[in-house]
Amino acid sequence: MHPFTDTGLVVRTYDLGEADRIVTLLTQRHGLVRAVARAVRRTRSRMGASLEPFAVVEVQIAPGRGNSGLGTVRQASSRESLARQLVADYPAYTSGCVVLETAERLAGEEGAPTPRLLGLAVGALHSLAERRRAPGLVADAFLLRAMAASGWEPVLDCCVRCGVVGPHRAFHVASGGTVCVHCRPQGCAMLSPGVAEHLSALLAGRWDAVALSSPAVVRQASGIAAAHLQWHLERDLRSLPLVDRGLVGADTEPVPPVEEPRARTTQIP
Repeated sequence: MHPFTDTGLVVRTYDLGEADRIVTLLTQRHGLVRAVARAVRRTRSRMGASLEPFAVVEVQIAPGRGNSGLGTVRQASSRESLARQLVADYPAYTSGCVVLETAERLAGEEGAPTPRLLGLAVGALHSLAERRRAPGLVADAFLLRAMAASGWEPVLDCCVRCGVVGPHRAFHVASGGTVCVHCRPQGCAMLSPGVAEHLSALLAGRWDAVALSSPAVVRQASGIAAAHLQWHLERDLRSLPLVDRGLVGADTEPVPPVEEPRARTTQIP
């Protein structure tokens, strides 16, 4: 295959040998791409500073052989890097790590174009770097919108099983949304008032409504969004427990836990 040039977001890097690095990028036209950047860890490398997480780069890659062969980065130039702004603020950094890990997991097979996911990820990182919103809320909004872009948007306005219009108080992760009292199975999370509305506002970008939510509502909504994503991924996100939300105080009321079985019997295509 011939080399290709594309714009991508660096989502992960691994050191290889003494001077090389394996770079994982979410690209605009080629989806998830993994390639080896030769000698980028040497002090004289011109590409080393460009190929770091949170960087948007223009890259030329020579594809590897076979389906699992690593490509080779031939050229790389930085379009913008958000690492400095994010690393300087711990809550923003941890939420940014959630964005990168989620984007990588949701991208699916290598080579499958995911332009909407790339746009959502870069937009979320910009919001974190510029301190537009609370970092935890940005992470939650990205999780929900990225799931919607991947076909896993949670159903929040009606019963996911029978279609009866809500609001409904029960959320069943395995079913994919809220359920009515007649369809409610075991293992549901009972939503506090305002949680479903908060999740809907995050999905739609209605930040004025999001700002009215109490810390307890925000906390439970965050748990619902995380449980919904990790159920479909069939794996936990390592970066999620590190997110510093800054919302839990001594007077915050306890939030009902989300109780869901971890095993699944069906496979995600």
